[in-house]
Amino acid sequence: MQPSHGGPTGAGGDPQGSGRRAPGPRSLLLAEVAQATRRLADAGVPSPRFDAEELAAYVHGVKRGELHTVKDSDFDARYWEAIARREAREPLQHITGRAFFRYLELQVGPGVFVPRPETESVVGWAIDAVRAMDVVEPVVVDLCAGSGAIALAIAQEVPRSTVHAVELSEDALVWTRKNAAGSRVTVHAGDALRALPELDGQVDLVISNPPYIPLTEWEYVSPEARDHDPQMALFSGEDGLDTIRGIERTAHRLLRPGGLVVVEHADTQGGQVPWIFSEESGWADAADHPDLNNRPRFATARKALP
Repeated sequence: MQPSHGGPTGAGGDPQGSGRRAPGPRSLLLAEVAQATRRLADAGVPSPRFDAEELAAYVHGVKRGELHTVKDSDFDARYWEAIARREAREPLQHITGRAFFRYLELQVGPGVFVPRPETESVVGWAIDAVRAMDVVEPVVVDLCAGSGAIALAIAQEVPRSTVHAVELSEDALVWTRKNAAGSRVTVHAGDALRALPELDGQVDLVISNPPYIPLTEWEYVSPEARDHDPQMALFSGEDGLDTIRGIERTAHRLLRPGGLVVVEHADTQGGQVPWIFSEESGWADAADHPDLNNRPRFATARKALP
């Protein structure tokens, strides 16, 4: 029997007749992704290949690992519109309208801070700490909640917890409420520095990813953050620590004796933040912790026992 393809070398052009098929022509979409990757790299995008693939998956309604399944006839020219937006340094998450955080998929967009991967290690520490507490139904407060990523992750992974999310910005609250809809998280509109007096002395853990960038470092902030994240979520005084100082006071008021506070900070502030939670202010065991890249990322402290 003569082979239907490949002549005498065997099916699919395999000279050894082993049954392996020669690679076919590259799909149009994968070729476009490669071109888009080069464009994003030239624009200074930090993760050009990932972003090019993520946008292709978003536009075509598939997962990143399924891009090869998109037929050439189904290629959507809107992909290049999305690439142009990312090329201009609009955040990937604003283009897709979604951000992934631990086990969550969140809705995000203009007016709310996009959650970052480094915050996942902060939340992981907090979840482990809450689980280790000898408390049946722990009470957790997330200050400067933004998208609600921290509060929702804790509520999801510590099912018996009662979680409160506090956010001041009306623009950000739109996204907090969207993401928290149907969850066990209670959203509060208000200033983190005056939050929830009705819970004074009753909270087991206070956590926050506050603004912490010094005003003097504005020009060094990436375009994605500087031009698209809300300013009030980024900057906090000349040294970047004004909000953290206020959170120290709020946390001490809210926590029960022995309760914990967890605060994210810049990797350049590791030597400063633990000192804010001093013994003189009623704290114990203040310490700093690294992120997955071994850079100082968050500080923790325990409210001293009476």
